[in-house]
Amino acid sequence: MTDRTLKTLGFADIPAQQPLTYPGRPITHPTLLTTGELWDLTPTPGPLGTWTVSPRPGNNEAPQEPLDAVLTRLGHPPTPHRHPVIAVGSNASPAQLHHKLSRPGHPATVPMVPVDVHGIAVGCSAHIGRYGYVASAPYTAPGARTPLVISWLDAEQLAAVDATEYPNYRRVLLPGSQYPMVMPSGERLRGAYLYVGERGVLMSPDGTERPLPGGGDQSALLTRLLAGSPRLRALLGPDPRAWVTRAGADPAVRGTGTRIFQEEGWALPQPDLLRCPEDGQHGGPGGCGGPKSYDALSSPE
Repeated sequence: MTDRTLKTLGFADIPAQQPLTYPGRPITHPTLLTTGELWDLTPTPGPLGTWTVSPRPGNNEAPQEPLDAVLTRLGHPPTPHRHPVIAVGSNASPAQLHHKLSRPGHPATVPMVPVDVHGIAVGCSAHIGRYGYVASAPYTAPGARTPLVISWLDAEQLAAVDATEYPNYRRVLLPGSQYPMVMPSGERLRGAYLYVGERGVLMSPDGTERPLPGGGDQSALLTRLLAGSPRLRALLGPDPRAWVTRAGADPAVRGTGTRIFQEEGWALPQPDLLRCPEDGQHGGPGGCGGPKSYDALSSPE
């Protein structure tokens, strides 16, 4: 296959435009998202920037370039100056990330790498997002080993993603010493950024699942929530399509629905994750020097 566009590769659904497709289709192998295409990354024993890029898989005549050389040639910051950000929801979908970060004449260029993260699992944020869906959020789960996606964002991209996450999420620096993160190359990161839900994660309406698993079928999730609360049915029912239509159109409806989550007693706080350090942005206490780069988070202490 030579056509590497998102649509051809099966990444056409954008949750921001089609809320019931949330969280979208995630990548499952190391990839460079660029110019609306997905180019394969092949891990090497060295750091991310030395991994090789294959724009056209199967073409043995195509030169294999290191990732940092490709990024520099395309006019983008190389990996040492990018920031590793763990995705637990739609940010793992290249279609959603392309939608969030691209602007006319400037398509997004982002390395995306599946990484095993220990001690973290995926639940549902106890709020209704701007597009009407109930997004994913992380929670602590000792003993868990969860495959997640890390995107390596430059400073401008990080600010753009922040704008889509705040105020419902807080970006914290997850320490690799407490939550080990292992790259496909075997490299262990000293840390990576994670968006943590400010309102905690949802428990199941019937109390059988604590927390309620996230990242699955959005229609099934909304159906379950509607069945668990007469107040939600009156506000957002009778079905998932009505939910996302009403919630996506009206901030007041989203706010009321979010308040119902709290009043029904479904919200489970995540104080351990919220205690992780911030980098000083958006009023965070951690202050100095702005976001840490991959160079800082991959080098020895």
